[in-house]
Amino acid sequence: MTRLMLVIYSMASVSLAGMAIVAVLSMGYFTGKAIIASAVLGAVVAIPVSMMIARRLA
Repeated sequence: MTRLMLVIYSMASVSLAGMAIVAVLSMGYFTGKAIIASAVLGAVVAIPVSMMIARRLA
């Protein structure tokens, strides 16, 4: 299940980080700190998301 979670995490983290960056940019925050913070937040949120998906698939 760990392998499956890591594969799902590699896809989910990119997707969630990208969505967070687009959301930050659409709100008008163009600073580097805001963009990096949103990317990190998306990657952190992807951890429990990938765990839930892996549990349902396994």
